[in-house]
Amino acid sequence: MSDAYEDAYEDDGYDGRGGGHDGWQGDEPDGDRGEQPGYGRGVEGRGGPERTFAALPPAHGRGFATSWWGQAWLKALEDTALDGQQLKKGRRLAREGKVGAVSVRPGRITAVVHERDATAYRSDVLLQQLSEEEWDRFLDMAVERAGHIAALLDREMPPHLVEDAAAAGVDLLPGIGDLEPECACEAWDHCPHTGALCYQVARLLDEDPFVLLLLRGRDERRLLDELQVRSAARAVRGGPTGAEDRNAPAVRHGVPAEEVYAAEGILPPLPAPPPVPDEPGLPPSLDTETDPAPGLDPAALELLASDSAVRAHRMLREALAPAHEHRPVPVELTPEQDAVRLAADTAPEPWIATRLAAGSGRQRADLDIAVRAWRYGGSAALAVLDEEWEPDPESLARARAQLAAAWEEGERPQLRAGRARWTVTGADLQLRYGRDGRWWPYRKERGRWVPAGPADDDPAGALAVSPAGS
Repeated sequence: MSDAYEDAYEDDGYDGRGGGHDGWQGDEPDGDRGEQPGYGRGVEGRGGPERTFAALPPAHGRGFATSWWGQAWLKALEDTALDGQQLKKGRRLAREGKVGAVSVRPGRITAVVHERDATAYRSDVLLQQLSEEEWDRFLDMAVERAGHIAALLDREMPPHLVEDAAAAGVDLLPGIGDLEPECACEAWDHCPHTGALCYQVARLLDEDPFVLLLLRGRDERRLLDELQVRSAARAVRGGPTGAEDRNAPAVRHGVPAEEVYAAEGILPPLPAPPPVPDEPGLPPSLDTETDPAPGLDPAALELLASDSAVRAHRMLREALAPAHEHRPVPVELTPEQDAVRLAADTAPEPWIATRLAAGSGRQRADLDIAVRAWRYGGSAALAVLDEEWEPDPESLARARAQLAAAWEEGERPQLRAGRARWTVTGADLQLRYGRDGRWWPYRKERGRWVPAGPADDDPAGALAVSPAGS
């Protein structure tokens, strides 16, 4: 163990073994089973200030972190651990309430974690303390903005506090590799016991960010006292002390807008946007040990999350394409159309496809045909499949003129007209005229007309994609 993490656990009665209850010889670390769950009892021990939190109840059906800083803590854990299965076991132990009283001190958190067979292990997680110089920079930064102090007193850690601290060279939240595990099971990486401890601490951080500041080396009382002293000293330095100060010109804060406008030509250009990923990101897995809420289908939700990632990636690529601003705004889809789109884009499992068919107002077999139409031409192709419209005289005359000019003399197939559809006599082929003036090829399969290809401005070209007998 490094000198940076020396602590007061030299004579705590723990013999270093991880076996059953005999492996832990003393009480749980400075705990008090009579305390209310989650209440932190503060003491000043040999290793410095310390808070002990009684064992929390099981966390069935809830997450371990709802605050953004609690989630950042868990991200540091999950990015550091090499074995995700070990963390999953630890998450299960924490969820079942197998973590005992948690002791929090500068640089260290400690608890006894019980396996399902009642075997107990003392587990520690170490976090580097801030140096005196880093604390000075943090305190100087905090007194500059009253909102930082007010947020901490409200048990919150706003992002701008962490960002301002980082700008001052102080990292409050842990990063990859910062959470160092030590466990009596002698695992060299994060094991289920240190994982369970970290998941439990995330719940404590949700309620009180001072837990993190104590880990970094300052307890709440000392931190607030130092902030008060610095705030008072700053007020004295900033106040008027005589006639010379009263006559001094007012200090100007910020930069006047006219100066910023005048400097526009000499400011550096904005950096180029980051490149678009080649593929959409993977959505999070919803495969957890917790049963879903009634009426919630995790597989269907995962499908929607995956579809959202694909659509977001597509929209980003289209937004960055040349002349994107001149393209028409896409027409918003109806729920029935979107069900077809979802089936076409995701290739869902059969039971999900059945639900999508119901959402689209179709039978299961009809959904397959609609999916084929969508893949040929989106909502326009879907409208040609579903609608049988009557062209107005002008549109009908234009369609007949295109049919007459599409083939050389003697090559035109014999067509039987019916509204906006022309069927090839003696062949299971059909041309459908869309409202947009394009021609869509159809082929009869098993007694039903199905889309056979994309649209074409030329009826002969459209019909060529569906040769007889193909």
